[in-house]
Amino acid sequence: MIYLKLYFEFLKIGMFAIGGGFTAIPFIRQLAEKYGWITEKQILDMIAISESTPGSMSVNSATFVGNKTVGILGGLIATAGVVTPSIIIILLIAHYFLKFCEAPTIKSMFSGIRPAVTGLIAAVGFEIARIVLLSIDKLKITSTISSVLNIRSTILFGVVLFLMIKYKKHPIIYLLGLAIVGIIFKF
Repeated sequence: MIYLKLYFEFLKIGMFAIGGGFTAIPFIRQLAEKYGWITEKQILDMIAISESTPGSMSVNSATFVGNKTVGILGGLIATAGVVTPSIIIILLIAHYFLKFCEAPTIKSMFSGIRPAVTGLIAAVGFEIARIVLLSIDKLKITSTISSVLNIRSTILFGVVLFLMIKYKKHPIIYLLGLAIVGIIFKF
C-alpha cells in the first residue's frame, strides 16, 4: 500500500510542480506533514543532495524520499511516479511531431529555431572560452599576448579540439583524460 501511495503522491508532484525542481519542495513538505515520511532536517538534506548531484531536482528528491521511506524499491517507485507525467507528455509530443513534422509550417519553424539554438550555444561557448582562455582583467594597451592568454588552458583546448575532431570519441574519455592531466600537472 505504501508503494502505491508513494507512486501516486509523486505522480501528482510530477504533474503539478511545473517550473523546476524547487517547485516540488512545497509538495514534498506537505507529504512530510501528511505521512511523516521524512523530517524537516531530511528535507534540507534532500535539497542539498538533490542540488549537488546530476539530474533533475524533482527526480533526485523523489528518489531520496522514496529511499528514506521504504528503501531502494521506494526510491524507484517514487522516481517512476514523478517522471510518468513527463514521459507521457514527451511521447505525445513525439507522436504529434512525427505526424506533423512534414507540414510546411513546422518545417519552417524548425528551420528558424535551429540557427537560433546554434547561436545560443555558440554564445555560451565563446563566453566560456573567453573566461577560461583569456585573462581580460590583465588587459592593458601594453599587454603582450602571453600575458593575456592562459597558455596552459589554450594548449589543452587545442589538444582536445584536435582529438575530438580527429578521433570522435565519447566526451567522457576527454574529460577523464584531462582530469588526470590536471591532477598530474597540478592545474
